[in-house]
Amino acid sequence: MRVVITGGAGFVGSHLCDRLLAEGHHVICFDNFLTGRHSNVAHLQSEPRFELRCQDVTDSVDVDGRVDAVLHFASPASPVDYQNFPLETLRVGALGTLRTLELAEKHGARFVLASTSEVYGDPAVHPQPETYWGNVNPIGPRSMYDEAKRYSEALTTAFRTTKGTNTAIIRIFNTYGPRMRQNDGRAIPTFVTQALSGYPVTVAGDGRQTRSVCYVDDLVEGVVRTLASDVAGPLNIGNPHEMSVLELARLVIDLCGADVPIVFVPRPGDDPMVRQPDIARARTELGWNPTVDIQNGLLRTISWFRAAAVPAASSITDVPLPRQESAQPARASQTPGG
Repeated sequence: MRVVITGGAGFVGSHLCDRLLAEGHHVICFDNFLTGRHSNVAHLQSEPRFELRCQDVTDSVDVDGRVDAVLHFASPASPVDYQNFPLETLRVGALGTLRTLELAEKHGARFVLASTSEVYGDPAVHPQPETYWGNVNPIGPRSMYDEAKRYSEALTTAFRTTKGTNTAIIRIFNTYGPRMRQNDGRAIPTFVTQALSGYPVTVAGDGRQTRSVCYVDDLVEGVVRTLASDVAGPLNIGNPHEMSVLELARLVIDLCGADVPIVFVPRPGDDPMVRQPDIARARTELGWNPTVDIQNGLLRTISWFRAAAVPAASSITDVPLPRQESAQPARASQTPGG
């Protein structure tokens, strides 16, 4: 197949490039490097079946020759990024989705939209099935991302129902693994970077809010199975193993072998209290199930962060270090996004 991947130099996108190239496909990677990194795909530059195009897909996505599949993964995805780039986030959710859908329609290609669990907002239903419509604040501090993805789902659905475009929607739950940026504001890279640097681990609120985190290889397997299917979705792709952010922070500290305290910082606005995917549909329709447990996934991630040379603590995070709960055992913190 000849596959277009937007956001292909990002955390998840670059792993998708690796997987599809390993399967013998030709990959055309689009990225404007707003949040993606050249280093994520540098090892692919000598691969003749890999093309890298530094281009903003909100302007145009033109590809000559055959296109068999379009995977739209371009978007800032961490709270730090989409709050720093709100207009860019909305543009890529709207115009970027339109351009890539038009490309898929033109070539008769399979289209897979990377949506997000954030379409469920701060959910009143737990765990979250695809039938749940969500509880989203359309003008809140996370609205630029939440609503961009909700709109992109509506646009994808409209192309399928009115033009017959072969589309699929996946809702990605919190994912982690190698190539995450140390300072992107999400919980696991923040915890790991702080712990390896010997600095206090910062947890938002009291850390009782929950997340269900999925190792990137499991996510990629779900995407590849979706691509090879005729399933329209939406499909939740994530690991249903739920744990509190405090538990997650404690585990990271332990696996890093660090002797650092936990400090609590203010909890961000509209931060979901719970997050857990109902993956019954993906299990039934794709035969997909995550296989990497949290401990093994974290060990692989920590190993990558060690090799990547953790930066000086002053550059790790913009989160301040207020009150330290040193009288209590190591407490995990939550940074939004997982």
